[in-house]
Amino acid sequence: MGTMGLLSILRRLKQSPEQEVRLLLLGLDNAGKTTLLKQLAAEDISHITPTQGFNIKSVQSSGFKLNVWDIGGQRKIRPYWRNYFENTDMLIYVIDSSDRKRFEETSLELAELLEEEKLAAVPLLVFANKQDLMTASPASELAESLNLHTIRDRMWQVQACSALTAEGVQDGMTWVCRNIRFRKR
Repeated sequence: MGTMGLLSILRRLKQSPEQEVRLLLLGLDNAGKTTLLKQLAAEDISHITPTQGFNIKSVQSSGFKLNVWDIGGQRKIRPYWRNYFENTDMLIYVIDSSDRKRFEETSLELAELLEEEKLAAVPLLVFANKQDLMTASPASELAESLNLHTIRDRMWQVQACSALTAEGVQDGMTWVCRNIRFRKR
């Protein structure tokens, strides 16, 4: 698969060429989102621009919009995030599986996101990232500490991966492709 990039796969799935697919890629700082983004966008990575003020990166590539930012800590700017929640087709949540000290924080952040009205029923993929590290928790343990089994209002999946080596990334994105909800705009 390699450098082909996920976006080219998704491109083929769209029901109409003018449809924009919106993905949200979120997680605490240092979870590995930028590295993951590089794996996903392959050819499009040069288009990543930080949004002034609260560092939202948007990758746009014919028919796709991928919005990425660090959640956690930044209470002041949270109200602005909601503008980015509109019309999301898939929520991808990235976690540093080796950072057990922050599991509680990341769990609370995710719970808060899932309560957002604008993200209601949007399918959720959790990337249990940094599985290349010896200290990484297995995805199953992570799912438990995030209480994923209590989610009833949407499709969800937890995927062990290493954004660094790309291991597991493709499997996660295959799930995204199968479960993405193209909403009627």
